[in-house]
Amino acid sequence: MRMHQRGSLVLTCHGHTTGLHIDPMEKKPLYHFFPGTDILSLGTIGCNLTCRFCQNWNISRSRDPRHTCVEVSPTHVALAARTAECDAVALTYNEPVVYLEYALDIARACHERGIRTVAVTAGYIAADAREEFFAHMDAANVDLKAFSPEFYRRLCSADIAVVKDTLRHIRLHSDTWLEITTLLIPGENDSDEEITALARWVRDELGPDVPLHLSAFHPAWRMLDHQRTSVQSLRNARDLAMLEGLRFVYIGNVRDKVGTSTHCPHCGTLLIARDGYHIDRVGMDTHGCCTECGAGMAGRFDSNSVRRECAIPAEER
Repeated sequence: MRMHQRGSLVLTCHGHTTGLHIDPMEKKPLYHFFPGTDILSLGTIGCNLTCRFCQNWNISRSRDPRHTCVEVSPTHVALAARTAECDAVALTYNEPVVYLEYALDIARACHERGIRTVAVTAGYIAADAREEFFAHMDAANVDLKAFSPEFYRRLCSADIAVVKDTLRHIRLHSDTWLEITTLLIPGENDSDEEITALARWVRDELGPDVPLHLSAFHPAWRMLDHQRTSVQSLRNARDLAMLEGLRFVYIGNVRDKVGTSTHCPHCGTLLIARDGYHIDRVGMDTHGCCTECGAGMAGRFDSNSVRRECAIPAEER
């Protein structure tokens, strides 16, 4: 700990990062928040969960300050985003809640310069801090690790009820755009019953327009004995979630054009075609409306969205 310039105690990672990187917005993943734009990403070290399957364990479990060797003030983060022509900054790679003071100072510096801020988080945060944190975030992707209290206790040392409260707060009591990611781990959280229950809860508690990303697991950290998630398992889970009424369910960490593209839930028109991180606005206008039926899509869009085009043959659209 050390003293912050305003006199409060903060973690020593304030002003220090593991580096700055320009990512596609879709990598967060955020598919309905200014899609096709780039975002400046940064993180520090540490986490308040102990997920045995952590995909970024080298920084989330690190206690070595040498990993945060890049010193960047909140103001310089905002200026770097402007120089890189990024309209947003992502607090990602590790859990931003553990560097909350730094995260909020970055958000303030960005907003002063018209730059949006995004949190990629597990949503494990106390109520008072939760309200302040998300008041400064324009968008968030929350990892809903599973839909089982036992899973959270055994594999994350956490309480799923806290994460549910965070999701409700973001959706119902903030202006933060919300998307959710669930990493499907074979034999742990990928049963038909659990996927159905998760999707039903999202539909009933948060609404059917909240995008859900179902991502493939690969063996990491302390779960090297588990198999990778198959594409067919992801597709089956997507079908189940959509049968429960979720309108935007996506497949992640694999190449799947159908499972990563956005369709109009009203008329079925292909709106945004995705092939990896290359995307093409096919049937959506600059205001985020379907060009076929005129229905508005849930999300945040503008005339600068969907810049990253790729050539997709007409017969594949």
